[in-house]
Amino acid sequence: MDQPPKSLREAESSSSEGGSSPTSAVANESKGERRTKKSILREYAEAIVIAMILAFTIRVFVVQAFKIPSGSMIPSLLIGDHILVNKLAYGLQWPEECHFDLSFPPVTCYSSSMLTNFEKPQRGDIIVFRFPEDEEKDFIKRIVGLPGDTIQIRNKVVYVNKNPLKDTAYTQRIDPGIIEGRINPRDNFGPVTIPSDSYFVMGDNRDQSLDSRFWGYVQEHKIKGRAFLVYWSWKGKGAWTEWIRWSRIGTIIQ
Repeated sequence: MDQPPKSLREAESSSSEGGSSPTSAVANESKGERRTKKSILREYAEAIVIAMILAFTIRVFVVQAFKIPSGSMIPSLLIGDHILVNKLAYGLQWPEECHFDLSFPPVTCYSSSMLTNFEKPQRGDIIVFRFPEDEEKDFIKRIVGLPGDTIQIRNKVVYVNKNPLKDTAYTQRIDPGIIEGRINPRDNFGPVTIPSDSYFVMGDNRDQSLDSRFWGYVQEHKIKGRAFLVYWSWKGKGAWTEWIRWSRIGTIIQ
């Protein structure tokens, strides 16, 4: 009996043994779809993790956003101002005394050391720092006294090394009354000499500020950075057209 050509037999064998049935084709397509979905989910997860790591790194080492909750820095900073703080202003900081928590950011650091120094804090700088009496809180004040300076306040006038501080351009004093130093240090204080690696800070709203007059000095390693920009300002009261302080957005902090 005649045999079909060899090539034809091979083709028939290949067709019967290696060919895919409709059922197996559908199964392969389903597996491919599952792999595609897993790949997409993995890409999204990787992107989210990378974004969180970058945000955390920028927040810790470069710049951090804060909101002004009180009026202690009026007229320089208003309640509802949202500001940016330059954490590289004085050098590259390495966080220390860090605690981990199930929140964002997952790490809270209460101190830092300088890996590289760029410059020292200067008189007039507005800084954010850990509040000495409760380090869970961040405070913002203006540096008035540097290490080694002698600070005294007489009848609301601030003296630095026996010279009156020229601060009328950026401060306000709304209470005309004078309080004796033995009762309250607001208007009469010192003299005191500032220790090394420490700073004397005050709010620009002199009569309504809880500052170094009441709780002492700010240590250098507790400074988080220097405020430099108002990026948003929310008044939130009055006519709705006045809720946003458009004129303050983008203001450089002096």
